[in-house]
Amino acid sequence: MTVDYNELSKQVLDLDPQVRFAGVANSKGEMIAGGHRENVEKILDGDNVKMSIHYALQKRDLYTNLAYKLGKEQSSITEYAIVSMISIPINSNDLFMISTEPRTDYLKIIDFVHAALKNSE
Repeated sequence: MTVDYNELSKQVLDLDPQVRFAGVANSKGEMIAGGHRENVEKILDGDNVKMSIHYALQKRDLYTNLAYKLGKEQSSITEYAIVSMISIPINSNDLFMISTEPRTDYLKIIDFVHAALKNSE
């Protein structure tokens, strides 16, 4: 059974009011599912969104180089002053990306996504 990325994105948005965005990017850097919470001001747009996706994919590739020693990457969290970014590798092509307000309960969100992805296998 395959996971519906749009439905999973909606579930993550519904999971915590601190979640600003939830979606999936493919290896080409294109958003293929998800979106922003309604009535939340977008911090990044246009080329800045593309750069953010590019950096998240680049970081995933870097961590893949250490997988032989550390194991497969489970998630990555980057905290900025006004937003936190979470990325969760789905497979070798797709990356689940989430942005939240700072200091959100990241583990609750990460555990939820991992459980949903595992249940879809």
